[in-house]
Amino acid sequence: MAHGFLQQLDKNLMVASAGTEASGALNAKAVEVMKEVGIDISHHTSDPVEKYLHEEWDYVITVCGGANENCPTFVGKVKNRIHLGFEDPSHARGSEAFIDSEFRRIRDLIKEEFTRFYNIHLSTKP
Repeated sequence: MAHGFLQQLDKNLMVASAGTEASGALNAKAVEVMKEVGIDISHHTSDPVEKYLHEEWDYVITVCGGANENCPTFVGKVKNRIHLGFEDPSHARGSEAFIDSEFRRIRDLIKEEFTRFYNIHLSTKP
């Protein structure tokens, strides 16, 4: 979801996303709730973080609660490492309505935090 919001904010950004528990496919609920706000992430993939370890990055941003502690060390050149922690909505348990509401809640938090991050660190607007 963070990847989708960053890409929407600036189409010129090179954004890649990966996880410590990548499955190859995105969570269908994540795709659904992003579509609700007009962002299609259905073409994104769930890649293992190892795919990007040897590349150079201006920012490496971890987003899930435990990822800051579990993320491997990036051996490539990383100018800035930032942790913006969010609960993983795929771990929500309960009724379908509750799970949907958790995905929307986390989506909205991600949008807020990544918009703030973009405006402070990446935006070229005065």
